[in-house]
Amino acid sequence: MRILGIETSCDETAAAVVSRTAEDGPLLLQSNVVASQVDLHAETGGVVPEVAARAHLAALVPVVRRALADAECGWDDLDAIAVTRGPGLPGALLIGFNAARGLAYARGLPLIPVDHIEGHVAANWLPAGAGGASVGDEAETPPALPALALVVSGGHTELLLMEEHGRFVRLGGTRDDAAGEAFDKVARLLDLPYPGGPPISRLAATATVRKTRLPRAWLRGTDDFSFSGLKTAVANLVASEGAPPSAEVAWAFEESVCDVLAKKAARAAEREGVASLLVAGGVAANRRLRERIREESPVPVHIPPPVLCTDNGAMIAAAAFRHLDEAVPAETALDIFSTAVRKAAVKRSTSVR
Repeated sequence: MRILGIETSCDETAAAVVSRTAEDGPLLLQSNVVASQVDLHAETGGVVPEVAARAHLAALVPVVRRALADAECGWDDLDAIAVTRGPGLPGALLIGFNAARGLAYARGLPLIPVDHIEGHVAANWLPAGAGGASVGDEAETPPALPALALVVSGGHTELLLMEEHGRFVRLGGTRDDAAGEAFDKVARLLDLPYPGGPPISRLAATATVRKTRLPRAWLRGTDDFSFSGLKTAVANLVASEGAPPSAEVAWAFEESVCDVLAKKAARAAEREGVASLLVAGGVAANRRLRERIREESPVPVHIPPPVLCTDNGAMIAAAAFRHLDEAVPAETALDIFSTAVRKAAVKRSTSVR
């Protein structure tokens, strides 16, 4: 079976072809094409929704054509089209969602709407390959279920319990800034370019003095996160007399974020008795976070290669294989959802420490 995945939830226009030769077989990554808008939004220091939507309009058709060409795949070789339904920027989502519906209708293919967050988690079932995008690579041994998923990106920071039958239960999330959002805001405070994650990580690695300690918001008794106070602490530190060098501030900030994410995820994994810990989302590409997660986790850790951590169509196609029975005709009355209200991620009460 072969699925074309389309993703336009924020500022990447992406399409990919993922296939599977047997019902329970490994996923095969045949192509993965991403047109990034990073340079487009660099001047404003963040994504401008209307600009992002217009850029998707210009890039979508060439990206889809390239994904099919790279996969040496024609429209008649596809079995379904999967597309991000939400959460994300409304205008950006509408471009990809309606384009996918139009393509599915024109080609007589079923449509599989996919939750963006679940797509990030599903990237852990894609092949590692050469940077995560080698045509013809099969996924390695898939993560064991039940699993705990830590999703960290520019717009989301969540802990999800993925049960053995694939259902997601939301354990906790951010109460204010997402981790990636905090990286972007602190980068501006340090006069670093957008997006903030990579330049902060590079600057932190150059710190020769590493004594500064910034606060950690543990929010004890919950699986929730908060990074707004940390951002304020950085702002106060940078503005203070005798502030440490920017490299040391970047190092202290990165350590604080990674410490909280790693320890809270590890404690939740131990408490829930899961078989593996999955990390996903753009911030999962952070080298220090990957190190800290592996240091703290009581169970095997799975993290996609960096190219599959950021938004891409391959993760959407991968998630679609878990929802084949939810495929619908393209003319079905459907709409996007821009906020993170997922029927698979239901808040439950749980004993936490």
